[in-house]
Formats: sequence, C-alpha cells, structure tokens
Amino acid sequence: MNNIDKQYKKIKNEGRMGLMTHVVIGYPTLEDTRVLTKMMDKEGVDYIELQIPFSDPLGDGLVIHEANTDAITNGIHVSDAFKLIKTLREEDGIKTPLLFMTYINIIFTYGFEKFCFDAERVGINGLIVPDYNLEHEVNDHFSEIAKKYNLILIRFVSLDSDEVRMKTLAKGAEGFIYCFSTQGITGVRKILNAYLSKHLTNVRKFFKQPLAVGFGISNGEQIKSLKKSADIVIVGSALIEAFKDKGLEGVRIKTKELVKACQ
Repeated sequence: MNNIDKQYKKIKNEGRMGLMTHVVIGYPTLEDTRVLTKMMDKEGVDYIELQIPFSDPLGDGLVIHEANTDAITNGIHVSDAFKLIKTLREEDGIKTPLLFMTYINIIFTYGFEKFCFDAERVGINGLIVPDYNLEHEVNDHFSEIAKKYNLILIRFVSLDSDEVRMKTLAKGAEGFIYCFSTQGITGVRKILNAYLSKHLTNVRKFFKQPLAVGFGISNGEQIKSLKKSADIVIVGSALIEAFKDKGLEGVRIKTKELVKACQ
C-alpha cells in the first residue's frame, strides 16, 4: 500500500479531515523549503506538496507564480528537487507522504521513466501534474509508468467536469481526487463557491477515493465549512503569504490554525 493510502487510513481512523500543504522548492531559498517542510511535518500536516518551479505555471495564481519565478531566478533546477527530498527523508527522517507537483513539460523533458524512477528512489509518494491530459496516456503511458514505481498520479475534477468526464477519470484512479474549489487559478479567496458542497456531493457518486479540495482555501473557517463534503483540504497561497508577512513563525501559526480546524 502506498503511503498516501496509509495516511488516509490513519486520518479516517482518527475521525478528522486531512490536510495537504504546498511549498515551492527553492522559495525563498532551498534551505527555507527544507525548514518549512520539517516544520509542517512536526505540526501534523498529513501530506506535503512540493512544487518543482516552472517558468509558466498556468494553474497558479500570482502568489505561487511569483514564488516560482523567484526560485528559478535563484538558480533552482529539477536536480535540486530530488536532492531536497533525499535530504528530507534520509537526514531529517520525515515520514509524511510527499508529493511532487509540477507541469508536464518538466517531466517530458526529464523523461517519464527516469523521472518516476528517481522520484521513487528519493522517497516521493505521488505526483500532481495539473496539465497532464489522460487522453495522451495511450502514447505516453505516464500513469502506467508511475504505478510501476509505486507513485500515485493524482487525478483532477473541476466544477465543470460532467458525468462522462468523471466516469473516465474514475477508471484506474488512486490515492485521492483533487477537486478544484473554484474556476480559474490558485490564490486566496475570502468566500468559497456557493455551489461547491453540492458539486462535491455529486462527485462522490463517481469515486471511491477521498476527495481533496484545493484552490482558494486559506483559513480554518473555510475548512470547517467543508467538513461534511470534503475529506482532505489543500492550502498553498495562504502559507506563502504568511511567510511573506512573518517568516517561518507566520507559517507555523497558520499551519497550526489549519491543523486544528481539521480535527
């Protein structure tokens, strides 16, 4: 059983929601990413999504986009991402499930087989690739390759996904289903889409996997409002903004708030 599934079993047994946090590798520095990840692990985060910086992160809002740009400007490369994970696992002893988030261009350039092989070797448990089109699977065999290396390739459902689309996505789905809480790109939002709960109730009809909701979630009250409809919440931009405001301690305070709200 993949560690992603093992962690959700633990979440379920504890009768609470799960929390996945997001960091951009190399923002503001590689060492800061290491410190942030260790802190999130210590505070009880269930999953940590580590983004490999990309020059054109289409699904990301201004906050995460700027973090990507800063990381690239600082000279962060894909090889640094693998080294970081190796350090987190072997030197820092982090057991929390770790997932790489990136865009398909990076993986295609690196090579599907080599990327998955190296990811498993350093301790990655899953891959979040929002612009990968499953229709290309017949040629790329990306999902098949990921599975070969015990990596879960996460699938996505948007507010516009219809029944035909969800039935297609459900075939071979593993881990959890990443559900967008809103249309558009990532970023802090004061109010979640009023249609979201109804939408998630409908999505649940098609998937046996837990539903993870991301895009726009930024505080404990929003998390509490999703307790009857979501299994896992995903927070990214709000944590980067917390770092900008008050550094590591700001992220620690925000992480504690999010963890508590999931209880």
